[in-house]
Amino acid sequence: MIKEYDVVKSTKMLSGSIAAGCKGAVVMVYTEPTLGYEVEFIDANGETLDVLTVYPDDIELLN
Repeated sequence: MIKEYDVVKSTKMLSGSIAAGCKGAVVMVYTEPTLGYEVEFIDANGETLDVLTVYPDDIELLN
């Protein structure tokens, strides 16, 4: 299960600035009314691209 501070990547294009494969960190986990995550996505320099609320099928955990 994905938890706060886990590093994830997007599985598909989520916005104009977040393409499939974009890395980010989970900053909040929501369990109600449905499972979701607040993720801060970053670029190669560590700069924030966007902060989005996403569903489990939008991201995957990186090891």
